[in-house]
Amino acid sequence: MRDSNLPELELLHTVLQPLLEDFDYWFVQSRTFLETEQLSFLDPQEQSNLLNRVKVATDEIVAAKMLFAATEGKVGIEMTTLMPWHQLVMECWNVSMRFRSEQDVSIDQDQL
Repeated sequence: MRDSNLPELELLHTVLQPLLEDFDYWFVQSRTFLETEQLSFLDPQEQSNLLNRVKVATDEIVAAKMLFAATEGKVGIEMTTLMPWHQLVMECWNVSMRFRSEQDVSIDQDQL
């Protein structure tokens, strides 16, 4: 719920700054995952494509954080920019969950 007493700049710092940090964190995690794991359910080109999109998004986040800092939080980010990042994070989460699910199935079968 929005506190109507918060000035707009404080609201930007309260909402946007942590959001950018979250995107940065999840893209770093996703990049590490995609660089270190071989995913049996993605062909190498699909995995490489996903990794490249994560790298581009990471660069975009870095640029957005620098702009936010350089303007002392006086600029926002359009939803049309945020939504693709959100969708990419969700895609990476889904890939990670599928990988872990397949790992769990493999472990269960080995125990039989």
